[in-house]
Amino acid sequence: MHIPDAFIPLTQAAVYWIVALIFIALSLRWARQSMGEEKVPLVAVLAAGIFAIQALNIPIPWGTSGHMVGAALAAIVLGSPFAAVFVLTLVLLVQGVIFGDGGITVMGANIVNMGVIGGFVGYYTYTALRGLTRNAYAAAFIAGWASLFVSAIACAFELAIAGTFPLELGLISMGLYHAVIGGIEGGITAIALYLIASARPDIMEQPLGVSS
Repeated sequence: MHIPDAFIPLTQAAVYWIVALIFIALSLRWARQSMGEEKVPLVAVLAAGIFAIQALNIPIPWGTSGHMVGAALAAIVLGSPFAAVFVLTLVLLVQGVIFGDGGITVMGANIVNMGVIGGFVGYYTYTALRGLTRNAYAAAFIAGWASLFVSAIACAFELAIAGTFPLELGLISMGLYHAVIGGIEGGITAIALYLIASARPDIMEQPLGVSS
């Protein structure tokens, strides 16, 4: 899902950067207001874990890749979609600048897709389904799947607008691959939530309200 440089024209890339910078500023405000010292180790562990799972790339036709994202997990555990924007921005900066995974000019688009869309879809899907099902782990599974799938679809639309590849082929390839990978993402989200809630329920921003 990491879009490389030159896949999006600079004028369009600038638009995504503007959107990304707005959400980055809001995520920094969240960090100042809500991220106390006790959460710093948790943020570091989440960032390292997300970096690791994103390293497992599957090549996808038309030059991009499929992988897990981890935005839903970060948002759920830290209790805010802006937490996902904060963590994913850190991860994408390291990946893009140091490891060349994802472009620099298009990093704004990558932050919008994985951090903003992934974080907000994951968090609010989890919140809504948890209230309906009363099962935090089922809600986390679906939230993880949805956050990845919707982010991939958004990426396909952006690349189609850029003229990189046709929308229909992009939706089929990105959607199909990430619909499958989303099952793994959902499973990891639910399992990680269970492990964190079982080991350190005190660091959960929102108590699960179900037996762990």
